[in-house]
Amino acid sequence: MVPRQAPTRLYRPLKRGLDFVGALTLTIAASPLMLASAVAVKCSSRGPVLFRQRRVGLDGQEFTVLKFRTMADGAPSTLHESLISELATGSGPEMELQKLTADPRVTRVGRFLRRWSLDEVPQFFNVLAGDMSLVGPRPAIRYELAVYRSGHNDRFLVRPGLTGLWQVSGRSRLGLLDMLDLDAEYARRPSLATDLRILAKTPLALVGKTA
Repeated sequence: MVPRQAPTRLYRPLKRGLDFVGALTLTIAASPLMLASAVAVKCSSRGPVLFRQRRVGLDGQEFTVLKFRTMADGAPSTLHESLISELATGSGPEMELQKLTADPRVTRVGRFLRRWSLDEVPQFFNVLAGDMSLVGPRPAIRYELAVYRSGHNDRFLVRPGLTGLWQVSGRSRLGLLDMLDLDAEYARRPSLATDLRILAKTPLALVGKTA
């Protein structure tokens, strides 16, 4: 386990400033793309444009994450929950995070949005609100905490992020526990240098189909 290293006094205010300016800039730049995505979601299937879900963030506090809806309206979460339950009880193998790629609940437009991570663009507003950061662990779902092992709760030492160490480390090849290990590793030794490296690698990870 990577030992904790306390961030410098300037880390948090500088990171928050980077988050706010970066998210505001990206929101303005991506506004035509967000509008096009919203229209595509609305025209392709019935239901709301945005999907709202309670997630666990900094210090274990819950907040509402925003995403473009990629599934049929009202689709149950039981498939994902059952996979997590199998891993938690040891009745199934290590879960690959891409196991639900062919999920029948996902719409055709939703598959495209997920492929390019466009469904997560509304989370710029979560960053502006201070619930999320540009860089950090993936926002956790409450029932996923059942699979956490020693040290995994360290990921709640920092705000969850739009991108992170897991996303640029080949997430399509990593299982859930690998992701939790990477998130906790990042949270134990936060630094702006690490954040900037992850941000720089994120576009290539997207194009390379590893994000």
